Amino acid sequence: MDVSSLNSITGLTGLSSTSSMSNLSKLSEKEVASIYSAYNDTLSSLTGISDEDGKDFSTILDSMMNAVDETNTLQNQAEAAEIQFALGQSDNTHDLLVAQTKANVSLQYTVAVRDRLIEAYQQIMQMQI
Repeated sequence: MDVSSLNSITGLTGLSSTSSMSNLSKLSEKEVASIYSAYNDTLSSLTGISDEDGKDFSTILDSMMNAVDETNTLQNQAEAAEIQFALGQSDNTHDLLVAQTKANVSLQYTVAVRDRLIEAYQQIMQMQI
């Protein structure tokens, strides 16, 4: 897998800064595969958001609230990994990078979904009766 494939992930293009992408180019194939796997895990946990099966709004809202809770958990885990690394309790930078990347991707995806929901709400509110 090439690092450039991370840049073309649907919905995340343009969300990362160029400095973080230059840091990605320094990663090994295994690290890139691990980050890509974390991204796929995050997306697969958020797949219950669509209303294709006739689900009511409360089901969709519950799914989104679970995604927000998961994002919060990933952010807390990344912060804990940073603190452990700063205190010298952990010297594995790979685990720190994976935790931070999972939290970052999850947050970016949650913000993107939130923005789409707000956009849909605004379009509904602009409809004339």
